[in-house]
Amino acid sequence: MIGELNLTTLLRSMKPKLFEEDYVFCSVPTERVATLNLIPVCQFRESEGMTLIITKQQAEEVNLDYEFVCQMITLSVHSSLEAVGFLAAITNKLAENEISVNAVSAYYHDHLFVPANKAEKVMQILTDMSK
Repeated sequence: MIGELNLTTLLRSMKPKLFEEDYVFCSVPTERVATLNLIPVCQFRESEGMTLIITKQQAEEVNLDYEFVCQMITLSVHSSLEAVGFLAAITNKLAENEISVNAVSAYYHDHLFVPANKAEKVMQILTDMSK
């Protein structure tokens, strides 16, 4: 099943879903990750270490330093990894509203990590964009 490529269809069909749990970004030495017994929603290896996106609760349970308390919004439309402009349209609209966003594209969906205190506003913006 190939994901959607058409920008208009993507925007109309994005069906954003807000996850109420707080997430955070952490960086840990790559060799330490296996010892932490965490279930990250995302991890990415960088030269400085492993970036983990985990729940705030998990970070606090293992005493990890973290930044950017956020909530995750999943765009439920199956977007193609080759779609052009979808995230750009969204991030530009959020920038117009002075809202930061960290986007993660996965196989089926795009996921937005937005400041926890602005998540509801982001949901309203996304809903308006899909009309």
